[in-house]
Amino acid sequence: MTDAYAQDRTLVLLRHAKADPPGDGPDVERPLAPRGRADAAAAGGWLARHALLPDVVICSVARRTRETWHNVAIGMTGAPPENGSAGPAPAVHYETDAYAAHPEDLLALLRRVGPDARTVLLIAHNPGISLLSALLAPEREDQDGLRTSDVVVHRTAVGWEELAGRSTVITAWHTARG
Repeated sequence: MTDAYAQDRTLVLLRHAKADPPGDGPDVERPLAPRGRADAAAAGGWLARHALLPDVVICSVARRTRETWHNVAIGMTGAPPENGSAGPAPAVHYETDAYAAHPEDLLALLRRVGPDARTVLLIAHNPGISLLSALLAPEREDQDGLRTSDVVVHRTAVGWEELAGRSTVITAWHTARG
């Protein structure tokens, strides 16, 4: 079933930015590397320049994904050199189920998004986010998956609750580097 707004639905998948190497602490607490902070801000600038400001952000609870979102948001506001465009503040949901998630777990999170959201940004980890992208649009699957700070833009003609395999088309793929 489609609705009146379906042609406008956009799902932006973002693999978190470059993190510090694993250390002695828990993986969930790994921070972004300096390059990761710059790359995430560049991703935010790219999203703003392409009018892909999210209504809803779904973000893993891992420190590196939360820091990715923070720097993406900074990039969207137009702080130099990203030249973004400040937009309305999105609803941000930090989700435990997005950490170390399988594509089906991520799909379940997306299906809970309200029908009024036109653009959703999902920030998560490999391999789940790459596998989700391949599930949603298998004709454009990248055998290497998403690299850090990769942005993949999916468009759909179905409501969020109906999102399923083969239900989107990829309209853009960008590797953000700051």
